[in-house]
Amino acid sequence: MLASTAAVIFLITAGWVTTRSDSPAPDAASRHTGHAGHAYTFTAEQAAAIVAQAAAPVRGSEFRADCFSSHRQGDDPIVFPGQAGRSHIHEFYGNRTANASSTLQSLAEGTTNCTPKTDLSSYWTPTLYQNGVPVAPERVTVYYQGITDHTRAVAHPRGLRYVVGNALATSPDQNPAARWSCVGRPESSRDFINCPPGTKLENYLDFPTCWDGKNLDTANHRDHMAYAVGQTCPASHPVVVPRLELLITWPVNGGGLTLAGTRNGANVTNAPGYTFHGDFFNAWDDGELKRRVANCIVAGYICGTDGNPIQQ
Repeated sequence: MLASTAAVIFLITAGWVTTRSDSPAPDAASRHTGHAGHAYTFTAEQAAAIVAQAAAPVRGSEFRADCFSSHRQGDDPIVFPGQAGRSHIHEFYGNRTANASSTLQSLAEGTTNCTPKTDLSSYWTPTLYQNGVPVAPERVTVYYQGITDHTRAVAHPRGLRYVVGNALATSPDQNPAARWSCVGRPESSRDFINCPPGTKLENYLDFPTCWDGKNLDTANHRDHMAYAVGQTCPASHPVVVPRLELLITWPVNGGGLTLAGTRNGANVTNAPGYTFHGDFFNAWDDGELKRRVANCIVAGYICGTDGNPIQQ
């Protein structure tokens, strides 16, 4: 289903919640430091804020990029720059040249499997395994959405990069940014969901929509970004940028699912579903990204991959 037209879905079970709305930023006291920048823990109060946000309307303004898996390797250009093979295995989407040494210049000089071709950004998430065999997604849709005051939104600056999710989560409540579901079915979960025959596994990964207006990156790859609270950006992060939502679909159902991850300091391929996380390194053509933000997000339209309105 289209991210913009789907109703906000949330599920409260044993004290945790999943939602289509933005998640609040965790405070310093609840932050882990393990897999540098990929670890985050959310408090009960922050989870409650997610529930409160579910009542707020989701703006009908967005554009998207349709991408595919480009390659798979143990690199992370944001968390471990210049350290090839240091990371657990990631599935890279979009820019075909992305590796541990990627820079804005190298990405801008590369090629992409995304539509539109003006999106030279790199997106990556941990590789999914079923019964120990890596599975490439069959489709990755990157939604750029206006969920706060869409008339104030500006384009992401070139070179902006950040991470979401919690690679070191030890329970589902520590990672509200990601949720698993089955295509065409309403149920969702922070951990893997056992999809019945005839369906496919999917994951929604929500990125923050508020920028501090100064930094393209920070030491933990998060502090320059913040989630909107009640559809409003905090004073510390006043610049509204489109919220990214990755909708990733895999051609699998059933059980036997694990993720690439880091457990007890070692890179593994049997991490649980609630450790899902993602990275974004912006390398859009600046003029094209600004055009899409103006014509789609600010103007309040739903646009296709060409950046032109298809629905008001």
